Amino acid sequence: MRHERQNCAPQFAEIEVDFEPAAEGFVFELPRGLTVDYEPAEDLPRFFAAAALGIEERLGSPEHGVVIATRAVLRRARAQALGSHELAFRIAGHLAAGKALERARGPRH
Repeated sequence: MRHERQNCAPQFAEIEVDFEPAAEGFVFELPRGLTVDYEPAEDLPRFFAAAALGIEERLGSPEHGVVIATRAVLRRARAQALGSHELAFRIAGHLAAGKALERARGPRH
């Protein structure tokens, strides 16, 4: 899922997440060896935590009433020096979870 907004306060985050059912609760995982070409690298854990928060918020939205038991694995991420920050990743996580829910519901007739 890519979130990008161009204006005087640009936002950029791109994530690829696999969603799987979980026995209970919400689990967000980073695979071993995940690399992201971004400096300063110490910002990345905050970006990933923001993406996890966005996913969890979307899965626990009032339309569902409860958090859907999910294991979310971040497979790929991109960040840019201009526009990447926690809010951008939180929105990307929210959008990714929404897309997963849409696919899980199947086509609407």
